[in-house]
Amino acid sequence: MVVPPRLHNFSRIFYGIMFDAGSTGTRIHIYKFIQKDPAGLPVLDNEMYHAVKPGLSAYADKPEVGGDTIRQLLKVAKKTVPKEEWRQTPVVLKATAGLRLLPEEKAKALLDEVRQNVFDESPFFVPNNSVSLMNGTNEGVLAWVTVNFLTGHLYAKTRRTVGILDLGGGSTQITFLPKSKKTVISAPPSYIARIDMFNSTYELYTHSYLGNGLIAARLATLGALDSLSICIQVFTSSCLPKKFREDWTFGGLTYKVSGIPDGYAGYKLCYHEVMRVVKGIIHQPFEVKGNSVFYAFSYYYDRAVESGLIDGSRGGVVEVRDFKKRAKEVCNKMTKYRPISPFLCMDMTYITCLLKEGFGFKDSTVLQLTKKVNNVETSWALGATFDFFHNLNIH
Repeated sequence: MVVPPRLHNFSRIFYGIMFDAGSTGTRIHIYKFIQKDPAGLPVLDNEMYHAVKPGLSAYADKPEVGGDTIRQLLKVAKKTVPKEEWRQTPVVLKATAGLRLLPEEKAKALLDEVRQNVFDESPFFVPNNSVSLMNGTNEGVLAWVTVNFLTGHLYAKTRRTVGILDLGGGSTQITFLPKSKKTVISAPPSYIARIDMFNSTYELYTHSYLGNGLIAARLATLGALDSLSICIQVFTSSCLPKKFREDWTFGGLTYKVSGIPDGYAGYKLCYHEVMRVVKGIIHQPFEVKGNSVFYAFSYYYDRAVESGLIDGSRGGVVEVRDFKKRAKEVCNKMTKYRPISPFLCMDMTYITCLLKEGFGFKDSTVLQLTKKVNNVETSWALGATFDFFHNLNIH
């Protein structure tokens, strides 16, 4: 008689490959999971991560070249995933704001190139809908899943979780689990999403603001987003060093940008400029004025490191007022900080304005700035991999 294996000895290893095609770069995340309990959460054993710049959207007129950047990253996957696992390891690419900002036919050409000429020729398992444009709601929700999984909050039976703030190049997301009914009732209906996950349903406040990512906000601050004469027009700002002038490329377009040589520069004037990009656009959730815990990453983290606010190797805890204080220092001493980035004043001021005037955070709100949790990248990619394997039913 054959005795079936006992359930508590159940254990299997599996892999997932997730591409994050962002506005400023493409990242590959290769996850190794161990499923010890078929009904429970898998254990993430490790992540292999690699990134290339620029993003796919920079190849809007050269989809074959864009596809080749994905092909190069797949070589990392071949080295990481054991050969015998290739055929059952799914490969998925989700594109975010960079492609959402492109004309539809150009975005489609890039995605078709990846699907038909890169993924279909790869040795990995290519599921239906393996290449897609991800909507902003899913981006926020899945980043929330990632961070709360990595911080252990999804294992606990308590409903204590952390909120997330993600600042990309083209869009920005806020997602948290409301403690107050007033937050849900006072929010626009489309800002509330439900997710079925591991035998629980979570009702989240989440929204993605397309055009309010850091790089898109630069363009909006400069008045370059809707300009029809980018080839000849010079876009000026008091957020830039007075003597600064150069060509700046984003999304396949080149802009002539400059400080104001005979004018004024500095924090107050810059704040007034970036306020136009934030005021009246960002909804202020009722609850963020309280004591919620938020993890902030992507450009929040990068600019905090570049401006010396936190240590790049460890991340750190800051208050919103720390961004404001450092923004003032950077803007009022632009020549000192210019070697780091001529845009640092604009970026730090925008982050300050977004947090305070946009979302409505208090000066004393604490933000955990992080690039990794338990050595895994904080992004929506891990959550999206869970979504692939478990169908989290975001609705």
